[in-house]
Amino acid sequence: MIEISEKRAVELVTRLMEIPGPSGQELGVSQTVEQTLLAAGVPASCIRRDKSHQRSHFGGETGNLIVKLPGNRRGPRVLLSAHMDTVPLCVGCRPQRRQDKIVSALSTTALGADDRAGVAVVLTAALEALEKNLPYLPTTLCFFIQEEVGLQGSRLLQANLLGKPKLAFNFDGGMATKMTIGATSGVRMNAMFKGIASHAGIAPADGANAITAASLAIARLQNDGWLGAVKKGKFVGTSNIGVLQGGNATNVVADSALVRAEARSHNKDFRDRIVQSMVDAFTWGASQVKNLKGESVKVEIESRIDYEAYKLDKDDPSVVAATKAAKSLGLESVMAISDGGLDANWLFQHDIPAVSLGCGQRNVHTTNEYLDVPDFLNACRIATWLIQNADLA
Repeated sequence: MIEISEKRAVELVTRLMEIPGPSGQELGVSQTVEQTLLAAGVPASCIRRDKSHQRSHFGGETGNLIVKLPGNRRGPRVLLSAHMDTVPLCVGCRPQRRQDKIVSALSTTALGADDRAGVAVVLTAALEALEKNLPYLPTTLCFFIQEEVGLQGSRLLQANLLGKPKLAFNFDGGMATKMTIGATSGVRMNAMFKGIASHAGIAPADGANAITAASLAIARLQNDGWLGAVKKGKFVGTSNIGVLQGGNATNVVADSALVRAEARSHNKDFRDRIVQSMVDAFTWGASQVKNLKGESVKVEIESRIDYEAYKLDKDDPSVVAATKAAKSLGLESVMAISDGGLDANWLFQHDIPAVSLGCGQRNVHTTNEYLDVPDFLNACRIATWLIQNADLA
């Protein structure tokens, strides 16, 4: 079994989870990672940050942190990655160990093991190799920003800075034995309904209610089977209306309503069919609401691809290596396909096929979140094995 400093790994993940770092505010985490590596002897010249935050519509304090280690034995370059940001519910977390779990001592916050555990796993693997002078492959560490708000860091990654890795492993949520080899695609949409305001009591017929138009559109999508779990013949996907905002007073016919929605499917063409059904419904809903002059609600629709679907073959070199890493610990990997997006979706688009591995996180994005310590330590061992042996699988 791969030997690691369990105490250091636990102390490291605890320290990382204490640092506030919601999406766009990852600088404190990034600096801690950098300082830890510098203290371990990594030359400053090996550490870079890209400018992904400058191209993100969220802005942000810093870009992806990229550490390019030369390794001390010949072989293909290996990529280990994780994301630094957490959901806002984690801000103020006070991690506390309770036997084999780390939990938030505050009942009002999530823990932030998603994905500070991944960051700690990647760091632990590097520290073990560096400080013990273990033989390890040329390795790139990449710490992404803004994963929780649409995978912005991996989307906007300056991939040329990674050094063309041949084997790639992304550490994110779930059990250490969970090996995600594929994930769905996703599109986000904004539909802005622009109505005509009027006094709701004195002259309601002079107005055209934007909320009514949006509601008609949503009802049509529901009635036609294009909301929620969507199945049409052999094709499946999902869609959701996540936000509906509009109006400002009960005595005014609402002149605006914003709908935020999404569509997902493992099949790109069917995902696009779902998106088109939503566009058609929004357009139709707007046309149905008119005032006495025949003026209708208008709608402006924007959509963007969050991520494209991907799936790795079971004999992909990274899949084979991750499977062997788990077996080295006496563990059996479970291959999975995700219905959510991962940084690996965009790594695939950058021509870097990556396996996503869990780090022991449970109940993420909730106040019941905890980190399973034995599972987390197994993830650390898997990562440490990979940077030493991934090419031997």
